[in-house]
Amino acid sequence: MRATNIVLDTNITLDLWVFNDPAVQPLAQALDEGLLHWLATASMRDELARVLGYPHIAARLAAAVQGASAVLQAFDRHAHLVDAAVRAGVTCADPDDQKFIDLAVFHRARLLSKDKAILCMKKQLLALGVQAQAAIEFVA
Repeated sequence: MRATNIVLDTNITLDLWVFNDPAVQPLAQALDEGLLHWLATASMRDELARVLGYPHIAARLAAAVQGASAVLQAFDRHAHLVDAAVRAGVTCADPDDQKFIDLAVFHRARLLSKDKAILCMKKQLLALGVQAQAAIEFVA
């Protein structure tokens, strides 16, 4: 059985390893079981590292007695780094989210996001072979 390609935006990654959101537990389980092939780029990892330094995120990590390095190790354990993708035929209203769309379209991967700028593009992305959804809608 071939693993499903998936792209996760930074907020979903935070939900997985910072906030331990119950809505992402099926996703965490699918990643652990190798049912998903998580595609990411170096710039996505860099963004995560930057966000982990935000005061409210750093405080959350400190309260959980977990450092940013543990989150980055989880990223490194699960994500498969690939080259940045060429610009997709659709443009996101939030330029910071474009890299997730580009990668998902290039690889015809499922895109998980909580970002309204991405989720409002569901129909456009579906026409390009990409299923965009919130993690709460995720079923492996």
